[in-house]
Amino acid sequence: QVQLVESGGGSVQAGGSLRLSCAVSGFTYTTYCMGWFRQAPGKEREGVGFMNDNGYTRYADFVKGRFTVSRDNAKITLYLQMNSLKPEDTAMYYCAAKSRSYGGSCRLSQYDYRYWGQGTQVTISS
Repeated sequence: QVQLVESGGGSVQAGGSLRLSCAVSGFTYTTYCMGWFRQAPGKEREGVGFMNDNGYTRYADFVKGRFTVSRDNAKITLYLQMNSLKPEDTAMYYCAAKSRSYGGSCRLSQYDYRYWGQGTQVTISS
């Protein structure tokens, strides 16, 4: 059974930093996409960034240069380092995963991802 468990959310002032973690278990695919998404109240869930099994990353324009996706293969954990946080970054943040077929690509679309965590709340005050 695949499980994704996020942690690290909290409340910080604008300009601050947070690092989110996503502990992954039961996920045995060797080719995959793992991503971070967020959803603010009243808004649709949107992609933040992803990493594939080759270490390739891609980010949404609104977080480029501020957020970084990384992973610890030994701990099977995905991270989202968030710097220069803004009030508009306030949202519930989710990690997600899917298997990737050989030669297939990853996208920042929530509809592509099969496995999801429960989310961790991030609140940025001005």
